[in-house]
This record gives sequence, structure tokens and C-alpha cells, in this order.
Amino acid sequence: MTANLPLPHSDGTVKPYRLTGTPIARPATPPRFNRIAYAAAHVVSDPWRDTTPWGQPAIDWDATMAFRHHLWSLGFRIAEAMDTAQRGLGLDWPGAQELIRRSLAQARTVAGADLACGAGTDHLAPSDARSLDDVIKAYETQIGFVEKSGGRAIMMASRALAHIARSPDDYRRVYGHILRQTENKVVLHWLGDMFDPQLRGYWGSDVFEMALETVLSIIEDNRDKVEGIKISLLDNACEVALRNRLPEGVLCFTGDDFNYADLIEGDGARYSHALLGIFDAVAPSASKALASLAAGDVETFRAVIRPTVPLSRKIFEAPTQYYKAGVVFLAWLNGHQQHFTMPAGMQSARGILHYADIFRLADQANVLDRPDLAVERMKAFLVTQGI
Repeated sequence: MTANLPLPHSDGTVKPYRLTGTPIARPATPPRFNRIAYAAAHVVSDPWRDTTPWGQPAIDWDATMAFRHHLWSLGFRIAEAMDTAQRGLGLDWPGAQELIRRSLAQARTVAGADLACGAGTDHLAPSDARSLDDVIKAYETQIGFVEKSGGRAIMMASRALAHIARSPDDYRRVYGHILRQTENKVVLHWLGDMFDPQLRGYWGSDVFEMALETVLSIIEDNRDKVEGIKISLLDNACEVALRNRLPEGVLCFTGDDFNYADLIEGDGARYSHALLGIFDAVAPSASKALASLAAGDVETFRAVIRPTVPLSRKIFEAPTQYYKAGVVFLAWLNGHQQHFTMPAGMQSARGILHYADIFRLADQANVLDRPDLAVERMKAFLVTQGI
């Protein structure tokens, strides 16, 4: 690829950019990893059927399911109906139910396909939660749906619980009640307020060390029902502190989209598994890196995955909750969908300078799978921005 592309810069200039990246080759068969790797997957909107995109956005189910097959073909498990799928920011609980039903049905058609499904309380508005029992009933509704549908649950952090809880004991009561009755082991979900400001003070404290003690006590009391915990605080020291104290047999899943490369590789004694939104956007690279790590080729792991980290940090920059826009932008550039529109119009959450930076960093990280198509679509997008 030798074409020059005019890209804007923060100083107000537009300068030509020449692509240098090389697409990552696809594996002939799904590779095996020595880390459990969940890719949190996005949904594809259907702009031709949208009548109220901010209230009840239409979903292109064919394209959405095709993307799941893309992830399975690269060896990933899927974390379904999570915040990457715009839970609470475009995808409501009825939409999540349909997504879960369809994904579970598709998984049954693919040998070795696996997924776990987000279950929370998002059908209960935080302001409508009057007691902890309201939160418990909301969790029971969603986890019950996932398990009755044949799925395993990721117990998502609850805005309603963050709103109503007054102490760490309130979290212990809610989580203990739910975990005692689940049919299968559950993955817990520690999502920092950089991802969702309404989750500030989760586990009963703004102080990490105090929150850590609470979540560890919940896990210890229910260790036979906890597969692991995903931690998304964008602070590798916090993740390592949690990882080092987890009971034997309970897994740490990194959700740190800033530091995942080092956390997955580990420190020689311990490492993190992964449940990451960035894997949606850099799936071929992450697949090759993880397969190399499983084969003992640490140098190739580092060479492939480390260039994706600056891209991920740009996508997940503050306000972090809008990272979904960058993820879907790359899905469009790479040909996984025919448009760059999102549920609730979230494509407007980022500006042209952000998207120009993503394009450059994606090229430099070898993440543009079809460079000719990416250039064609980026040129069309720039025209809509007056460039």
C-alpha cells in the first residue's frame, strides 16, 4: 500500500500519511492458547431499520453473529452482552436477551465455540432501587435467564447496587445471596468508574485497598461458585495485588486495556487470563500473539501484541466509556460491517482527531486487515468531516 491519505492533526494542519503496516495472516484452524481469552464483542446496528436510534436501536443480527464467528475462528471465547456491546449505553435488557439467545444458538453450531454472558441489573434503573432486595431480584432475573438459556454468567457490576449500597456488608449480602443459588460457576466483574462513573465506590469504598478486602472476602466465602474475576481499573499494580491474593483455583481475568500485554505474559510466577474489549478490535494480532505464547515463543508474543497497546490506549482514552466508538470504527474499516453507525448514535462520541489517530496507530500495529478498503473508507469518512 503506497497511497497517501490526508489526515488531520491537533495543530490544525492536514498532512499526508503513507501506510506502512502488514496485515496479520489468519490461522487455518482456530489456535489453542495457554491463557483463557475472552473477547468482549460489539453489536452491529442496522441504520436502515432505525426509527429511534437513541431509544430502541435496531440491530443487524446477521452482521453481529458473523462477527462472533470471526472471533471463534481465531480461537477466542466470547464475553457476550457486556459493556462492549453497549449495555446501558444503547443496548437494553430486551436487546441483550435477544443477543444472548442468538449467540448461544450460534455457538452450538461451531465445534469448540464457547462464551459467557453478561448478567446484571440494567433493567432496574438505579433511582428505582429502593432496597437491596430489589437489586437481588434484578440479578436473579438476568442470571436466571442466562442459565435457563444454557449459558454461563458473568455477574456484571450493578449501577443499582452502587446507588443503594451503604457499606461493604451490603455487597457481601447481595453477592453471597446470588452466588449461593447459581447453577454454574460465575465470573465476577470489577469495572472501574473510568468505564462507568455510576460505579464509583463499588464494593463499598473509593479506596482500592478497602474495596480489595471486600471483594476477596466475597470470593473466599463463595469460592466454589466463582470461576474468576475480571478487573478493569487500568492500573496494573491493582490487578497484580488482586491476582496475588486470589484463592487457589480462582482465576484473574485482565480487563486492563492499557497494560494487558505485560499482565497476560505475567511475572514468571503468576499471570492473568483475559477478558478484553480491545480483543474485538485487534483479534488477528491477539490470536497470533497468544498462540505464540502457548508455543513458548515469548519474543513473537511481544513483537505482535506490544504494538497494539498504544492503539488500545488511544481507543480507551478518557472519557473511557466511549471506547466502543473506536472498536466499531475499526470493525468498519476492516470490512466487518457496511457502515459506521452505532446504537444510540455513539459514533458521535469521538471526534475526527481521535479517529485519525486510531487510523495511524492501527496501521502501525498491523491491525488494518484490508488496507485498500480501510483507505477507501477513511477517505469517505474524511469527506464527511470537511477534509
